[in-house]
Amino acid sequence: MTSSRPPGWARACKAVGDTPHDWVFPRMAAVVHHAGAGTTAAGLRAGVPAVTVPMYTDQPFWARRVTELGTGPAPVPLRQLTADRLAAAIREAVSVAAYRERARDLADRIRGEDGAAPVLAWLEQMWLGRSGRVCPLADRAVARPTKGQSTV
Repeated sequence: MTSSRPPGWARACKAVGDTPHDWVFPRMAAVVHHAGAGTTAAGLRAGVPAVTVPMYTDQPFWARRVTELGTGPAPVPLRQLTADRLAAAIREAVSVAAYRERARDLADRIRGEDGAAPVLAWLEQMWLGRSGRVCPLADRAVARPTKGQSTV
């Protein structure tokens, strides 16, 4: 019989397959994640503190935002990750009441937003302009080939 746990994992850890963030995150005391944009958004919507472990590209930015928003401790960059540093960050995330309170408040605000409405209004203004006519930029952005003309 083989174990589903990687070598060295504590018996208290359980590996699971794909699990939707919006289902599992709200059930946690805190979440530990890489701070990708989508995972960060899911964590903020869940309303629980986050410990971020950024690795590359935009992840350091989103990890800093979690801290700036007051929903988790300072990031633990992957290059500096140790069991002790991760444990300390998790302890801080679950024991500082301000993280929990701020995470819940922010999640309530996010749930109350219609994030698509302002984007749609901006697009409509850019497309139609103030006069209600299609703006010149929109005409240039939409290629309308004539019969027999290549679009490439």
